[in-house]
Amino acid sequence: MMQTVRRSGVLLHPTSLPGPYGVGSFNQDAYRWVDFLASTHQTLWQVLPLGPTGYGDSPYQSFSSFAGNPSLISLEDLLEAGLVDQALLDQAPVFDRQRVDFGLLYTWKRPLLRQIAEEFPRRASAALQAEFAQFCAEQAGWLDDYALFMALKDAHQGAPWNQWGMPLRSRQPAALAAASARHAAALFSHKLNQWLFYRQWLALKAYANHQGIEVVGDIPIFVAMDSSDAWSNPQEFYLDNDFQPTVVAGVPPDYFSVTGQLWGNPLYRWETMAQNGYRWWLRRIQAALQLYDVVRIDHFRGFAGYWEIPASAETAVHGRWVPGPGAHFFEAVRSELGEDLPIIAEDLGEITPDVVELRDRFGLPGMKVLQFAFSTDATDKFLPHNFTRNFVVYSGTHDNDTSWGWYRTSATDSERDAFRRYFRTDGHDAAWTLVEGAFRSVADTAIVPLQDLLNLGSEARMNLPGRAAGNWTWRFVPEQLNGHVSARLLEATELYGRNPALYAGPEILQNGQE
Repeated sequence: MMQTVRRSGVLLHPTSLPGPYGVGSFNQDAYRWVDFLASTHQTLWQVLPLGPTGYGDSPYQSFSSFAGNPSLISLEDLLEAGLVDQALLDQAPVFDRQRVDFGLLYTWKRPLLRQIAEEFPRRASAALQAEFAQFCAEQAGWLDDYALFMALKDAHQGAPWNQWGMPLRSRQPAALAAASARHAAALFSHKLNQWLFYRQWLALKAYANHQGIEVVGDIPIFVAMDSSDAWSNPQEFYLDNDFQPTVVAGVPPDYFSVTGQLWGNPLYRWETMAQNGYRWWLRRIQAALQLYDVVRIDHFRGFAGYWEIPASAETAVHGRWVPGPGAHFFEAVRSELGEDLPIIAEDLGEITPDVVELRDRFGLPGMKVLQFAFSTDATDKFLPHNFTRNFVVYSGTHDNDTSWGWYRTSATDSERDAFRRYFRTDGHDAAWTLVEGAFRSVADTAIVPLQDLLNLGSEARMNLPGRAAGNWTWRFVPEQLNGHVSARLLEATELYGRNPALYAGPEILQNGQE
């Protein structure tokens, strides 16, 4: 993502949007959210991965790298299109306005979407049915496998695909054909959900783009073991003859965990991928750039080297570093997409010189997180005076505590002291001190979580790495986006030169590199 002007934006996952049916969706509240961004001169909206989630509800453990999450489908939009009756929506349970109850949501909304699919041939106009058919034809390269994968998961009571019978596990053609016929109604329902998701999301994205707002998406470097991706492409992963992983992904002990993080994702056979020109990866990135304008690649350092953990390990401690595909991979991406890659490199964690070299060789902006800046000394790379321009600076991310929660409870006494001395503050307004510190910095791009703009504490934290339950549930309510928040954000945007309208001439300097 080659920046030529100073810009800013807000990190907010769509599940955190307001709305009446238990979870944020692509309804009018989402359009009002875009209006808020535009009114405060923000030009970026960053989201987390939008794929369908399973156990644990993590956007980073999706059933597909190509599919969208049906939970985000706007039921109000379907009502307006005549695909569902108000009487059915009136039967919705009473949902918490400020928390997503994923279990309750799943037991109510998924059956409702199945019923909508059953009635679609009767209720949908000829134009909508033609549009759906066209979508199925255009997206067949991933959609057919995904729909069958989800139908088979339902038929196996949610069991992972590598526990199914071997004919289905190994994708024997006769078994796949028989399953497709047996589960035709389920396949139709899953395909319809994807069309509805894509239709609504791309309309919302177009609305944002029309107002000068780009959407920053997120590509996790690894895919879930229990995913259509792994089931459809087993030759691309380190799996044994029974399709069980032999090694899995994670990170060694770091800022977040003394035992590291054992993610459990299957690892790529990069040599196999190189031989076919990284075909699956290029398809994945192209699909992401249909949904987003810019993509953040989570765990970018894995392309230089990744932490390989035996599949039998109980923690991530006893792993080893293994070289990734490096520049050869990004040369293939650049050949496909052009010189200016619309990619942000999530370069947090244990970063070695080869990671920096890879990032800078392709001109990719890295990340700076201000909450990380106060644990060492004046040379800390996360302190603003050590920044150069080609970075995206955050007050915190979805994996951090909120900035107010960080200052009050998560930070150490020495970190709080360093923070106060660095920003010459008594700490009473810590969240906005970090927000303004990000906006004031020399980094071309500043993005802050909505929780920090709302000055919320740890109760609004999105994710605590390593915690098995209770993540990803936070939602805001409309009254929280009041005039005070809008005015303060607009003032910071203007004061620190992050309104792109200020930069209209060719005299813009080229980006600096770290």
